[in-house]
Amino acid sequence: MPGRVCCCCAALRPRYKRLVDNIFPEDPKDGLVKADMEKLTFYAVSAPEKLDRIGAYLAERLSRDVVRHRYGYVLIAMEALDQLLMACHSQSIKPFVESFLHMVAKLLESGEPKLQVLGTNSFVKFANIEEDTPSYHRRYDFFVSRFSAMCHSCDHDPEIQTEIRIAGIRGIQGVVRKTVNDELRATIWEPQHMDKIVPSLLFNMQKIEDIDRIGPPSSPTGGEKEENPALLAENCFRELLGRATYGNMNNAVRPVFAHLDHHRLWDPNEFAVSCFKIIMYSIQAQYSHHVIQEILGHLDVRKRDSPRVRAGIIQVLLEAVAIAAKGSVGPTVLEVFNTLLKHLRISVDFELGDRRSSAGSATFSTSSKESDERIVQNAIIQTIGFFGSNLPDYQRSEIMMFIMGKVPVLGTTSQSLDTSHLGDLGTRRIQIMLLRSLLMVTSGYKATTITNALPPPFLDPLLSPSLMEDSELRQLVLEVLHNLIDRHDNRAKLRGIRIIPDVSDLKIKRDKISRQDVSFMKKHGQQLYRHIYLGCKEEDNVQKNFELLFTSLALTTIELANEEVVIDLIRLAIALQDIAIINEDNLPMFNRCGIMALVAAYLNFLSQMIAVPAFCQHVSKVIETRSLEASYFLPETIFKDKCNLPKSLEKHEKDLFFLTNKIAESLGGSGYSVERLSVPYVPQVTDEDRLSRRKSIVDTVSIQVDILPGNNTDDKVDNTEEITFEALKKAIDNNGLEEQEKEKRRLVIEKFQKAPFEEIAAQCETKANLLHDRLAQILELTIRPPPSPSGTMTITAGHAHYQSVPVYEMKFPDLF
Repeated sequence: MPGRVCCCCAALRPRYKRLVDNIFPEDPKDGLVKADMEKLTFYAVSAPEKLDRIGAYLAERLSRDVVRHRYGYVLIAMEALDQLLMACHSQSIKPFVESFLHMVAKLLESGEPKLQVLGTNSFVKFANIEEDTPSYHRRYDFFVSRFSAMCHSCDHDPEIQTEIRIAGIRGIQGVVRKTVNDELRATIWEPQHMDKIVPSLLFNMQKIEDIDRIGPPSSPTGGEKEENPALLAENCFRELLGRATYGNMNNAVRPVFAHLDHHRLWDPNEFAVSCFKIIMYSIQAQYSHHVIQEILGHLDVRKRDSPRVRAGIIQVLLEAVAIAAKGSVGPTVLEVFNTLLKHLRISVDFELGDRRSSAGSATFSTSSKESDERIVQNAIIQTIGFFGSNLPDYQRSEIMMFIMGKVPVLGTTSQSLDTSHLGDLGTRRIQIMLLRSLLMVTSGYKATTITNALPPPFLDPLLSPSLMEDSELRQLVLEVLHNLIDRHDNRAKLRGIRIIPDVSDLKIKRDKISRQDVSFMKKHGQQLYRHIYLGCKEEDNVQKNFELLFTSLALTTIELANEEVVIDLIRLAIALQDIAIINEDNLPMFNRCGIMALVAAYLNFLSQMIAVPAFCQHVSKVIETRSLEASYFLPETIFKDKCNLPKSLEKHEKDLFFLTNKIAESLGGSGYSVERLSVPYVPQVTDEDRLSRRKSIVDTVSIQVDILPGNNTDDKVDNTEEITFEALKKAIDNNGLEEQEKEKRRLVIEKFQKAPFEEIAAQCETKANLLHDRLAQILELTIRPPPSPSGTMTITAGHAHYQSVPVYEMKFPDLF
């Protein structure tokens, strides 16, 4: 009787329950009953409205089996769920999915690694199913949290630990695929989810980096990729970034910075560099500037950190920029340079601040901090140079102007970096750093005309006297000029100052001088000559300075010299020789001999370039005489480590010098206009020399006044000369005076006929500036307010004091 009651009760149970019960065998080792599973699948497909009940009942059984640790039946239940999911595609599958996800959550919450892996595998299968309609109420917050926790598994058994981590990564990958394919994909990109997903992937990627540091990496096979958490995490990370769009790119990148900061992975920064390489190669090219902006923003946030951390961030920026520069960088070009230049100034400020604060402390810590700041500065310069060199020419010219505008020089303080609080040393450091950056940006730049390469807003501050106060500054300026002037890659052939026996062996490339280049030299040639002339007069010149000056003269000859420029360059060379001989600036003997060697090397090069036999013969004869009698006037001797210098140059014969009259004779026979060779070269006076004084009508008047013979300061007669019998006698005898006056007039007229306009304007401008100073002094005296009986107010220590003037001491006008 009891048996019949049980059979009767079983027959009264719903059919879906009986079908579900029949798929479970008596012994779980036998596995799923396939025949009954086919019946259950057919029933579910035929009656889809029963799917939710089937799922709920399976979930009930699975929960009971999990609690009772009957894991065999748990495996059977999950296998049945997977088959039902794969077989049923309809609108009614939504409630069934809820039951399925509830069962997966139960498995993931259990402490058994096998169940966690089982639940993950089921979720991955579910993630690969494309649903017909989106689910607007389903969320995956729990699964994101649980899979992220599994990625950080720290099980004592290494094999179980690896298995759980792989399951967690695959689960995250399933969540990403499911949510991205869904129309509500924006939910996965929320910061609370990205803050869990991204660090979990990076944590596993970091492990492979640690292994690589211990031993050399091996190329993984296909099976090894599935068993390696680091490689699987990297693939998942690439897939995540590849699906990122414009609106959620920042949410995916910011957790990377947080992870690197938390684990202190900026120093050393190998892992940080590899992470951002993966990011830059995985995202869409048009979003590259977002990543660069984020790196720049993080650099601003960490600007107070240690130098090595900042250097690590800048190196990451360098790698990102190197990849982005090949495609579209967007509107961040100037922002990148502006931020880097700002941090360059901050680094110099830190370096000088540490030097001042530790002036009396241990030198080891001070030198260590300074060297670390130098690492930051070098990283910034390298980034600027690499980024600039990868830009197209039209953008590179803008960057050159931008950097040059930041260089602190006299008269251009509007755009330059603020170095007022850094002092002279800090300003010089900033100038050197910016010029080094500019040198890297100009490397490889090829302009069609020299006017495009050296526009006046760029050339004027570059040749400013403010950048001539230090030997290294002058070297950098000359090297920048070489990059821009040398359009045929001849600089390497001219490296080193020497007497070249045969210039034709160098196989120098050159083109015919264009009209634009001729016009440039007429407008700005005097600036180049002046810079070279003043650069030779500096006492702190070393061998490299003379080598760069020689290269500057040679490149100017190759790229920009026509017959008129050749005459100007010869006049400049003779003027340099006069500097060494006359020595008005009291230069050391090494500098004087170095200038003589520079002139010899250049005139030897120039004579062979213009190929005038008589000129070549004169230059060769002087060089040969020097090699026999005064070898210290040649570069091969003077720039040796041990060279015997002469005590003076006054006793040397004229055969050791290049003579203007002989050069004029040799060039005149070849058709050169040599009249200007008799006029000594005088450097042009710039506005910066007179503190950027504005020109007025007095400049024009001074030109007219300067023509008169009696206005030279050397010929002025003292007005207080005593009148004696001899003076009256000389006044009566006017014949000699008239001849002197005629000679002076003739010299002035000849000067204004033959001398170039730039030199005449320079001399007139000098005297006009003197007149300006005199007028300013007179106006200052005349505009002073008269003394008042009430006194004048002076402020000392924050208090006002009145200094009264007695009436009897005041001076009143005569008609008062």
